[in-house]
Amino acid sequence: MAEKSRRRELLERSLAEDPGDPFLRYGLAMQCLREGETAEGRERLKALIADHPETQIASYQQLGQSYVESEMIDKARAVLAEGIKRALAAGDDHAAAEMRGLYQSLN
Repeated sequence: MAEKSRRRELLERSLAEDPGDPFLRYGLAMQCLREGETAEGRERLKALIADHPETQIASYQQLGQSYVESEMIDKARAVLAEGIKRALAAGDDHAAAEMRGLYQSLN
């Protein structure tokens, strides 16, 4: 495992002070993905989605993208389909359109 970045350490410290903060949780998940800690990043995104399925629209998109990058197409389709549904329900047409475009590129 690579050495943790300063940014990741700061996110982890902040999250230790406020473990339920969705913004910090999302930031740490994304930092894990950027640092090549794909499994941890995905698990963090999945946990965030489980805790906030209606509001964490970006988490669906990022998790789906992560699966696409690893050629895990069936998992990507499932996450993106749910993300599109949640985005539309939340009135986030832009996010729905982005996920729909990614989903359609998988066919």
